[in-house]
Amino acid sequence: MTFSSLEFLFFFFPVVLGVYYLIPRTAGNYWLLAASLFFYAWGEPRFFLLLLAAIIVNYGLGLLLEKQSGPRKAVFLFGLLLNFSLLCASKYLNAVTAGLRARFPLWEGIIPQTSFLMPLAVSFYTFQSVSYLIDIYRGMPAEKNPCSYALFISFFPQLIQGPILRYADFRPQLRERKTTAEGFAEGVLRFLTGLNKKVLLADVLSGITDAAFSGSRLSVGMAWLGMIAYSLQLYLDFSGYSDMALGLGKMFGFSFRENFDYPYASAGISDFWRRWHISLGTWFRDYLYFSLGGSRTGSGTRTALNLMIVWLATGIWHGANRTFLLWGLLHGLLIVFEKLTGFPRRLVDKPLARAVYRCGVLLAVFYGWMIFRSADITHAYLYTKWLLKRGGAVLTDSMFRFRLREYIVTLVIAAAASFPLCPYFRKKLAARGGRTAAGARTVWYLLQLMLAVISVSSLVMNTHNPFLYVNF
Repeated sequence: MTFSSLEFLFFFFPVVLGVYYLIPRTAGNYWLLAASLFFYAWGEPRFFLLLLAAIIVNYGLGLLLEKQSGPRKAVFLFGLLLNFSLLCASKYLNAVTAGLRARFPLWEGIIPQTSFLMPLAVSFYTFQSVSYLIDIYRGMPAEKNPCSYALFISFFPQLIQGPILRYADFRPQLRERKTTAEGFAEGVLRFLTGLNKKVLLADVLSGITDAAFSGSRLSVGMAWLGMIAYSLQLYLDFSGYSDMALGLGKMFGFSFRENFDYPYASAGISDFWRRWHISLGTWFRDYLYFSLGGSRTGSGTRTALNLMIVWLATGIWHGANRTFLLWGLLHGLLIVFEKLTGFPRRLVDKPLARAVYRCGVLLAVFYGWMIFRSADITHAYLYTKWLLKRGGAVLTDSMFRFRLREYIVTLVIAAAASFPLCPYFRKKLAARGGRTAAGARTVWYLLQLMLAVISVSSLVMNTHNPFLYVNF
């Protein structure tokens, strides 16, 4: 059950929201916990008990860690080992055993081929659990109420794809939060905006990306079209989910940190990662990069090494495919380049060079998404050859012309939605104040409502619309 499924939109969410506002405020957290556990059990009944076990074990470990006496470090290391063992076994063990069997065929009878299924949301709730334990080890008080901790881990708006929460931010809102008409309306608008981005743009662009990345030979035009379309699709799909999560949270009185800030408008690759999947980037920064010493070591070589470790870990976090490792390596090298050379700060007084650098960064990001989307390293290599008109690739073909003709309007709107054009014009109108600002807000709200009607109609006709990032 996803946010863009008919079951969620017309059954689960209306019931949860309606009951939440009817019951006493003191029972609100317990109702949200019950709804969140039901939400996960509905979508992944096979691993529901695993989620419960993770909640119970990490809650107990947190209580043990808070005690200043006894083997705190041993408890802490055991907690890290336990959580990361679960994550590694579910995401990587199948690939490891398959690789060993292929490399050592004589040992096939000794090395079993594992076939673990990856539990839904395991990456996200594992990272939240680990951050909770680290924060307690660093001095944060443990949560005494098991239901409060369980809601932190399982809260349905952010359970499946984030944003990754910190308990220090979540705890105060468990105890006291305000629900106002203005906040509720803002949450509805944010949810509808995310739904429309997902259904009317990201899902439609899959018609290009599926054709491009499943083709055995592409023209240069189709290869570039597929790479650009996937980059737009991934952003609109994932940021659309984040918009919906933040909107749902606001309707219940919760405020989550932003997870996207128009990353394709970034000045450099470091700036891109301050804007893309912000909760994941800050998690690696605060809990891995700073733990390694960050850039405080005084050595450029050590800083570069720390950055490469972080970005290799970021690539591995997404899965066992070597394309993720290569993608992480690419971003790590680009960030090290900026760290050591001072780009793009050195271009602050050179507008033309700064614009060229921005375009180069955007091209590198899009190329990285092509690697990220490819089935394996061989496919990424072939796709690179098609982009460069190598390997017998022709400039255009009938597939390219057909896809471009059919999707040109969607591509233009998707590109506009991926840059801060609408916020710019809305800010300009809001600055005028009075009727102009109020009218602009009303028109924007009505536009999203009308688009939401079209989105729901599309869902009725085609119910298969999974979020891309749910696989990670």
